[in-house]
Order: sequence, then C-alpha cells, then structure tokens
Amino acid sequence: MHPPELPDPGTPWHAMPTTAVLAALRSDAAHGLGADDVARRQALVGPNSLPEPPARPLWRIFLRQFKSPLIYILFVAAVIAVPLGHLTDAFVILGVVLANALIGAAQEGRAERSMAALRKLSALRVRVQRDGQEQPLEASALVPGDILLLAAGDAVGADARLIELAQLQLAEAALTGESVPVAKRPAELPEPTGLADRHNMVYAGTHVTAGRARAVVVATGAHTEVGRIAGLTERAVEPRTPLERRLEQFGRSLVAAALGLFVLVVLLGLWRELPLADVLMVAISQMVSMVPEGLPVAMTIALAVGMQRMAAQGAIVRRLSAVETLGSTTVICTDKTGTLTRNEMTVTQLWLPGDRTVSASGIGYAPAGALHEAGPDGRPAPARLDAALTQLLQAAALCNDAEWLPPEGERTQWSVLGDPTEGALLVLAGKAGLDLARLRREAPREAELPFDSDSKLMATRHHQADAPRRVFIKGAPEAVLRLCAADGVAAVQAARAAADALAAQALRVLALAVVDDDALAPDAGFDLLAGRARLLGLVGQIDPPRPEVRAAVAECRAAGIRPVMVTGDHKLTGLAIARELGIARQDAQTPDRAVDGLELERMGEADLRASLDHIAVFARVQPAQKLRIVQALQAHGEVVAMTGDGVNDAPALARADVGVAMGITGTEVAKSAAKIVVTDDNFATLVHAVEQGRVVYANLKKVILYLFATSIDEVAVLLLALLGGYPLPLAAVQILWINIVTEGTLTVNLVMDPPDGDEMQRAPLPADDRLIDREMLGRVLVMACTAVVATFGWFAWRLHAGVPIELVRSETFTVLAVSQWFNVLNCQSATRSALRLGVLRNRWLAGGLGLSVLLQAAVLYAPPMNALFHTVPVAPADLLPILGAASSVLWAEELRKLVLRWRLRRRRAQGR
Repeated sequence: MHPPELPDPGTPWHAMPTTAVLAALRSDAAHGLGADDVARRQALVGPNSLPEPPARPLWRIFLRQFKSPLIYILFVAAVIAVPLGHLTDAFVILGVVLANALIGAAQEGRAERSMAALRKLSALRVRVQRDGQEQPLEASALVPGDILLLAAGDAVGADARLIELAQLQLAEAALTGESVPVAKRPAELPEPTGLADRHNMVYAGTHVTAGRARAVVVATGAHTEVGRIAGLTERAVEPRTPLERRLEQFGRSLVAAALGLFVLVVLLGLWRELPLADVLMVAISQMVSMVPEGLPVAMTIALAVGMQRMAAQGAIVRRLSAVETLGSTTVICTDKTGTLTRNEMTVTQLWLPGDRTVSASGIGYAPAGALHEAGPDGRPAPARLDAALTQLLQAAALCNDAEWLPPEGERTQWSVLGDPTEGALLVLAGKAGLDLARLRREAPREAELPFDSDSKLMATRHHQADAPRRVFIKGAPEAVLRLCAADGVAAVQAARAAADALAAQALRVLALAVVDDDALAPDAGFDLLAGRARLLGLVGQIDPPRPEVRAAVAECRAAGIRPVMVTGDHKLTGLAIARELGIARQDAQTPDRAVDGLELERMGEADLRASLDHIAVFARVQPAQKLRIVQALQAHGEVVAMTGDGVNDAPALARADVGVAMGITGTEVAKSAAKIVVTDDNFATLVHAVEQGRVVYANLKKVILYLFATSIDEVAVLLLALLGGYPLPLAAVQILWINIVTEGTLTVNLVMDPPDGDEMQRAPLPADDRLIDREMLGRVLVMACTAVVATFGWFAWRLHAGVPIELVRSETFTVLAVSQWFNVLNCQSATRSALRLGVLRNRWLAGGLGLSVLLQAAVLYAPPMNALFHTVPVAPADLLPILGAASSVLWAEELRKLVLRWRLRRRRAQGR
C-alpha cells in the first residue's frame, strides 16, 4: 500500500478550521493515527529531527590554518634552506608554522556545535494519542497527523494545530520573544497573522506553562519553525573579524615587501659576485627577518588573556577572535527582557475611582517596598489602607492563579510560579501587609471563569465568613469597563482616561472589579456579569530596568557605540524603556523612533538603511527579520554585537560580528550560535566586555609595534652590511633566535599589560584601521633607526678595531637582543615615560625580561649553544658598553614622548 500524500508543510494551518486540518492530515482527534499510518508516514517524511550536515574532517580543519601570507613566507624560507644544507634553520621555521596551525585548529567547529544543540530538541519526550490510547515516546518519532497531548510543564516536540484546550498558556519567548506566557484558543485566524499572534498553534521549542490541550501535528523536522531557523543558522555566513581583515592586509603588504627584499638581496649579492648559496641564505635570512613569527602566537595569547579577564566579569568567550571584535563594535543590538530589564514584573502604580493614585515602591519579587500616596501637604505618605484599597488588593490576590514563593532550600530568592503578571499582583498585596495564606484560607475559591483570550477576562467567586459572596473580575481595562455600566458614564470615562495615561508610561494595565453577589455561571460566561460589576481600580506594572543599565548605556555612547533594542515586546513599551535608559534620544534634531515587525516588512532595503541611524527600537520582529537587521547594519558599515537568548535569535547571533547569548535565560541553541555568553544576562556585563576587547586590541598594537620595529632593525643592519661590503653581521640562526626566543619571551608577556583606564573614552576602531598607522610608523622609525645606528655602529667599529669576526658577530647579536629589551619598555605606552611606568607594572613582562636575560647568557656562554648558534663568549668587561649602546633606543623614545607630552599640554592650554 502506498503511503498517503501529505499536505504541503507550508499550508497556513492557522487559517483553517480544525475539522479541515484533521481531514487534510487524515487523522482523528479521538483515536489518533494507527501503527500502520505512523510507519508509512515515517518512511515518507523521516524522523522528527533536524538534518545533520557532514562533519568536516580533522585534516581539512588543520590545513585551513595554513591559509595566511605570513605562513607562505615562512614555508618558502624553510624550503629554500633545506637544499642549502641549513636543516636546523628549516626545522625551527617549520616548528613555528606547525605550532600556529595546531592553535588555530583548536578554535574551529563553532557552526557544528550550533547545529548539534538544535538537534537536541529531538531528544524530548512527548505524549500522543495512537490507536485510541495515550502513549509516551521520543519527539523524534512524531509524524504529521499525530495527536499531541499537552499539559503544564510539557515541552512541545513539533509544530501543531490546537484542536481543543482548557486554560492553555505557553511560554514562547524562546521562539517569538514574547516576554510573558501566551494564552491560546482554537479558533481559526486570518492567513496574514504573524507567528507571534498565531494563538491556535503550538511550536517546537516552546513549553506549556498552564492548562492542557490536544493538538494535531502539522510539521516535523526541518519543516518546523525551529527547523527553518536551523536552516537560517546553517546558511548564515560568519563574517571575518576586523583583526582578521587587518592581518590579511598586513600579510599582503609583508609578502610584497619580503619578495621585493629577497630579489634585492639576490641582485646585490650577484653584483658583488658572492657565492650563490651564500646569497640565497642571506636572502632567506632577510625574508625571515621581515616575518613577525611571534605575531600569531602573541595574538592568540592576547585574546586568551582577554577571555580570562572577561570570564572573571561574567562574560564567557566561546571564540577567541570575538574578544578583539568587541573592541571594534559600533552597534549593540540588545534584547529588552532580562538584559535591559530585570525580567520580574513589578506593580508601580494603582488608580482607584475618585482619581486616587497610589504608588508602590520596590522592584522585583522580593517583599521589600511599600505603598504611598500624596498626603495633605502634597508630599508622599504611607497609603491609607482603607476599605477601597483593601478590597482592590484582595481582588488582586484572590482572582489569581500564581504562587509567590519565599527563599527555601536551593531557591535562594523570592520567585513566582505561574504567570509573572499575576505574580506581581501577589507581591503587591504582600507589600501592603496582607497575609496571603490566611486570605486564601478564609476566602476560598468556590467557582471560576478561567482567563479567556477572546474576552480578556478572568473571574473567581469567593465566600468569606460574615460577608456576602463576591465575584472578583480581572482583565484588560476595556473588557472590564464594559461590565461596569452601573458606575455611570463619567466614572467609566475617567477610568479609561486613567488607563490610557498609565499605558502611555509603558505600563501593562489591568482593571479589577467586583460583583457583590454570587452570580457566576460557567455556561453564561461573562455576559451574566455585564452591567453589574463595580470597578475597584486599575493596576499598572512594568518589567523594571536594571539599575546599572542606564550608566552602561551612557558609557556606550561616550565610547561611540550605539545601543539598539531588538525586542519581542510591543513597540510603545520598548520605546518607553529605551527612552528611560537613554537608548532612544529625544533631544536630537530627528528623535529616535521605534519600528515593529509589520513596518519593517514593508520597508525596502534602501529605506531601511536610510532610516537606521534614527531607529532605536525594533519591536515584534520575526527570526528572519532579526537576521535582516544585522545584515542591514553591517552593510551600513557597522560592526554589530547582537544579544539573544531564544531559538529565534540563533541566525542573527551566528551572522553578527559578535553574537552574545544570555547564560541564565538562553537556550542551548542560542549559546551554541553565539561567540560570547553573558552569565548574568546583564547589559552592563556586555559593556565591560567591550572595554576588555579594546584593552586586548591596544595590547596587540603594542606587540605589532614591537615586532615590526625589531624586524626593521634586523633587515636594515643586514642591508647596510651587504651594501657596505661587510661580512654578514648575523647568522641566520641568530636572527631566528631574536625573532622567536628574545621576542617570544617578551611579546607573550607584553599582551598581559593592564588597562590604561581611558579605553571607553575612545572612539571605536574603524573596520579599515591599519595595523601600522602614521603614529605607529613614526615610533617605529625612531626606535628602529636608533637601534640600527647602535647595532651597525658597534659592528663596524669592532671590525675596524681588528676584533675576530666570530666575536664581533656575537657582540652585535647581543647589542641587537638587548635593544629589544629596552624596546619592549618603550612599547608599553605612546605618551607615558617607561621610567615612570616601571617594569613591575606588568609582572609577567618583568618575568619575561628576566627569562630573556638568562637565555641570552646561555646562548653566549654554554658550549652546546655556542656550536648551535655560532656564538663565542663575550668578555664581561664588554657587557656594560654593549648595554649602554643598546639603551640608546630607550633614551630616543623618551625624548619623543617628552616632546609629545609638551605639545599635548600646549593644546590643552589652548583649549584644543
């Protein structure tokens, strides 16, 4: 028997009646699918899991690490050295190349981890109706047409259309960004309805917070919304980091310079009629001198140090290159709920008939806080807990399905079980001093009309001793006020105006009312209460901003970074929070605005890019739209950091220059797609990470300055000797010693330099920033020229004095090495004196200098090292003059810094 033809997975199931959905899927709501149907459908559509891309072999990952111009130069040098008989030089060079490749290979595979986390969804356990019986099974066994049984606490294993339900609410924040549970209903919806508003559908990756339901599976595997997001994540092209782009540009320049230098040396050697083998070895030495072999290792260590420092501040780096990218970030796209805000709904305002306003202090779920209102003198005073306010608070506590839990056992703080909006009402009553346990015990619930998303109302009936039965009503203001006609037109209009005023403050507004009799009939619904309810008041609540975020936003703006809110919440709510925190500017000539998902969908690419500078909030956006926002900002020339916590954020996190996942609320999908995980979900922590990224880049620039100056020293000394008719002042292995050992013991410690303190007062580094800019080039010329004069001058003077060439080379080798010790002190600051900074400012660098001194002594005085590196012992009496000659690089740079500080003081005095 042939398997049945199943409908197109793209069918708009939300726009069809349940009977039509069941008919299209050939399923039965009561009986479910039979075993034969399930087997045929599994053969047709496959398992309910995401497709696994082929794993990249280890050898290919390893070979990718050799795609660098710097590595090509070293390879050429090693290959040429072998036939010339310089095997030691060749093996040293290849060792450096191999170590660099191993380090790089260890950082690969982030995309595979992201897809692996998405595939974990298939390990869920679900309940289905098959062959007329309830059966538990793995979500991977689901097929279209299965009848899915859902209850509070269940995870949804596939996309499904709701058939029947009771008080069903789902947490969809991971998929849609909606910050509160979403109430569901089974009625069909218009076809253009957006994903977040499809209240008759449930989706894989979400979970049930309340109620129960029966739903028919309409999509599995790659055809689910999660599956489409997985496809977007897989297709998202990860951009190269700014440092990678700069290193590539730097590498190309070095390749051209090294090849030109190689040709120049060969031509000069042939012109002087030197042996070809010697000429080629000299040319190889020059090429090696041009290549900063220590740069790849120093870069990796610098990023690793930054990673450790960021981890201590609550930001876990999953990919090292993200550290330096943070330092270049110009835009931070951040979620609102839990990142900018506390993710704890809090009541802040109450309004009672008679235009009485009460404010509530304290934030979050802790009972700290109190109720206040204006006293006779207009100053805030404790609120009068009279009959009107008491009954409003009782209604908020009794017409409520949440639980307020104190710290106990592993629960270290006050928390809410259930809807956060209802939990905030319990906290409010607790702040007013109501004994909630006693209240619920003395006024038990006798009947209820559960919350209904169509009516936007909930009602409960309670009986209290010596008091009539009462029905408390809670819901949207417009819905509750329709039941309060008995209050009079003027009272209702005043309440509507008050509700509008609260909503304009970005507060989520609820109305509470009471019917003073026992009228409550489930069959009649809320119609029985119409015209009989008496309004008790309005309650306004908000998810309050984190107290430290406003200062962090201001710090961002001072650092030239623009924060942008990307939220699943409503546009007005997001804009109000953005204005409060300083994300949305109101004092600009063109005030910042908010754009929701529908408006964004109607905007063309040109319109979007033209409007980007003045959009501070993107609200109610879909996963593909988040990806589009990131791409538009990048096309606008921005370096984008994107925060997220849900499945829906994964493609944008993967595409952003720096994807930042939330550690507390973040899904495994988001964490795997991101490069950085913020453990406390705090925007301020991310800002601290940006600062550390700038520290890392500044330290890398110090290393590049040091390595480049050293390379020029060696090249210039060798060229001067060749042009002047002198013998070679350095052996090839001595050049390698300086490049790998002397520099290596210093560069890996120079990157440990502490922050200067003004990192967040500088503008972000432009994406096309050169590794060697004009200022650095000027410093290189000062240091290199001084070192060349000292080194070559010593070499020429000692030769003319008749000193044996072997000793002269050893002394010249030592002068050049000691010059690098002073140069590393020069590189610690562009303006501050090395004498004032002191060696102990960076204890790692002090240790590296000590180690370098010991190794230089070993290479001069240990016989095995003498043979390997062509050195002879230098007389102790000559060491002090060598030290004096080499220190000239320090005094030359100190003079430059002195002049620069004088010029800066003059500019400040002139107000420039």
